[in-house]
Amino acid sequence: MPQANNIRQLCEATRDKLKRAAEKLETFLNQHSLPQLMEGQDEDRALFYQGFLSDLRHLLVFSEVCYEKLGVALRRGTFDEEAAEKVLYHVYHDCVNNFFYPKNESYSEDGRYAYTGQDAIRFRKKPVRAARDIVLDITGMFEELRDDLTYYESDYLTQLRLNRSAK
Repeated sequence: MPQANNIRQLCEATRDKLKRAAEKLETFLNQHSLPQLMEGQDEDRALFYQGFLSDLRHLLVFSEVCYEKLGVALRRGTFDEEAAEKVLYHVYHDCVNNFFYPKNESYSEDGRYAYTGQDAIRFRKKPVRAARDIVLDITGMFEELRDDLTYYESDYLTQLRLNRSAK
């Protein structure tokens, strides 16, 4: 369980990472459309790119929502640890999980490459360079978030249940 004074710092660091990821996602999505990604590609790639863009849009929305919620938690007159931890839980489950397990499965993480220095992200179909680059560009941020927020994967809920049953 994170220490009380560390929760605020964790919120600040998490908010910063979400902001950087959201900015990169928004720039990519504003500059690339389905017809652009499909240029020079065969038609069977249309479904791949539709799912890819949909997953990035969802990730952007989740990242922006959690960024705003962290901002609210940090701006309160009295820092509410319980509310902040609830937001951190949502960052893990909404943002981190949506990055590593996209609904349309246009890419996935191959854990065998995680410690080799090679890119652990593997695409279902070979994407155009811009699509590949955006995912690889934000991968590090989401890996850091996953590492920082690993407590909120399951331990957080277990702790909440224990606290409720003790009351």
